[in-house]
Amino acid sequence: MPADPATDAALSIDARLRDAIAARASAAAGLEVDPATVALTLPKQAGHGDQATNIAMVLAKRAGKNPRELATQITEGLAEDLGDRLAKIEVAGPGFINLTFGDPLLREALAAVAGAGRAWGGGTAALTERVNVEFVSANPTGPMHIGHARNAAYGDATARLMAFHGHEVEREYYVNDFGSQVKNLGVSISARARGEEVPEGGYQGEYVTELAESIPGAAEQSVEELSALGVEAMLERARRTLDRFGVHFDRFFSERSLHEPAADGGPSALDRALEIVKGNGELIERDGAWWLQTEKRGDDKDRVVIRATGEPTYYASDLAYMRDKHDRGYDRQLLVLGADHHGYIGRMRAAFEAFGGDPEHLELLIMQLVNLVANGEPVKMSKRAGQFVTLDDLVDFVGVDAARWYLLQRSHDTAVELDVELARKESSENPVYYVQYAHARCCSVLDRVSSSARALADGLATDPAVLLGLAAPIEDAERALILRLGEFPTEVAVAADRRAPHRIATYALELSQTFTAFYRDCKIAGAEGDGVEAWRAALTLATRDTLATALELLGVSAPERMERRDEEPAAEAA
Repeated sequence: MPADPATDAALSIDARLRDAIAARASAAAGLEVDPATVALTLPKQAGHGDQATNIAMVLAKRAGKNPRELATQITEGLAEDLGDRLAKIEVAGPGFINLTFGDPLLREALAAVAGAGRAWGGGTAALTERVNVEFVSANPTGPMHIGHARNAAYGDATARLMAFHGHEVEREYYVNDFGSQVKNLGVSISARARGEEVPEGGYQGEYVTELAESIPGAAEQSVEELSALGVEAMLERARRTLDRFGVHFDRFFSERSLHEPAADGGPSALDRALEIVKGNGELIERDGAWWLQTEKRGDDKDRVVIRATGEPTYYASDLAYMRDKHDRGYDRQLLVLGADHHGYIGRMRAAFEAFGGDPEHLELLIMQLVNLVANGEPVKMSKRAGQFVTLDDLVDFVGVDAARWYLLQRSHDTAVELDVELARKESSENPVYYVQYAHARCCSVLDRVSSSARALADGLATDPAVLLGLAAPIEDAERALILRLGEFPTEVAVAADRRAPHRIATYALELSQTFTAFYRDCKIAGAEGDGVEAWRAALTLATRDTLATALELLGVSAPERMERRDEEPAAEAA
């Protein structure tokens, strides 16, 4: 614990406690304790404090002491070190240490949030990495549907989270512009241009007719030319749709480029990758085809990379593409894949290892399906039949914010039922509306506080220690809000490490509910008492900034003004 917290207000309350606990645990156990190894959790039962640690039970065996005896020694030291920063400290059960925070520590906690501003919660990654996140990568043979929408929202939010946590992140879209599906698109456009039915296996959607009509002289052009023009047009549509959805990529990577000779006339990226795995003894010839030996690395069988006809498989492109990214120097590759790609995990990790990559640095994240409900009935999708709900349709109907929120509020490995009627509703039943309204309310409250209180609140970013001099007792609703704000760095770290942006949606909703209770119970603008209005304005400002950050991580806007169309959001709502 810093001797003078006013000089180190950027430290979160957890960081302060870990430092103090580690110091006292080291002395009591006679062992070197790293503060990062000190676990802090919320007590399981109400009334058992604000935080709990099991450090005494963790160290007891190595220290040769009884856990409760060791815990007692640690608590005595903490009580001496922290004084009135702890209102209560006790040993519970087999050796848990329960901590109840005093007002001085809570003021320090808010000072930490105020001092960090919009940076609160970020930049805490212990080891920073250069990360490539590849997502969406939809075949450019049809419009983007709501399955792609979930992939886009999740991949983008995960990239935002990891970057905020402290990593160097690049977003990439793999353009599948090579192979039979691309040829089928050209065949389909050609048929429509000549007024004919699309052959079996082609694409039936109305968009194919639109493509044929938009390409001058389509009826006279070759299938190869129409394939290239069709892909170009569909990719441009995809860019516009993704841009509208708030998703932007650093690189669009062409699959076709893997099969083309290098710029210096040398072998293609595919040939170079195959030479590497062949040189590593990973390729075998069988029945005239070349197989990558993936079964020995955990796959269910070996995989063909070059057919007996000499044609490369899709898997060969995947191999070359991963090798290309590996050569670009990323520490980690994340691939966000659709629900029908479970079988890819074993074969992709095996291929990554075959050319020398560490499979632990390759993560394949499988999305589950989105079930769209309208008027109580499911809406079915079929890209080949042309019966699908596009991403643009979804945005037109519910808006970007609601679409992204509902696609992100559940874990990616859980199926989502998106109720478009609820998503459009402007009431406390709709969680995205509830959270955005809480942010707008913060802005409105700050506009109403006195100029002196607002000036003090605004100045906390440069002088957060001012908060430590305020003496009014902290109310229960204020206490709850400070503790909730203090959770944000941990939530960001866990969400980033687990690739779980849904945790940020949950946190934003809980913070909004806690602020609504604070707003109900504590007068802010015009509050009486020395420094009380400024203190509560500071709490409101910290809440506004933290909500804005959480919403930004999800790609959802944080409006400063909102109209209330029905009832006012209640503290227990949503």
